[in-house]
Amino acid sequence: MKLLVSWVLNALALLAVAYLVPGIHVSGIVIALVAAVVIGMANILIKPILVILTLPVTIITLGLFIFVINGLLFWGVGHFLQGFEVSTFTAGIMGALAYSVISWILSAIVIDKD
Repeated sequence: MKLLVSWVLNALALLAVAYLVPGIHVSGIVIALVAAVVIGMANILIKPILVILTLPVTIITLGLFIFVINGLLFWGVGHFLQGFEVSTFTAGIMGALAYSVISWILSAIVIDKD
């Protein structure tokens, strides 16, 4: 049940990001649900590989290169899915940051920590 609630909250966060960040467009709630799954799968499968490959750059930048990796994944999912558009790489970085913050806030409010 908690996974389903988290999935819906991430989709709502994605809709909020599309409203707040210029350059990001989500065509509807169904696309937001699909995009939330694809972003989650990209973060599970692709992000660890990118983090390992870019570890020296991440260490030199004191971890700030992780923002670039998150933006790259967000931007890539925007080019992969029809109906979810991320126009620029900068919009991808800003969208990924806003998506993380909004989904964290929604999860903190809604999901009960037993």
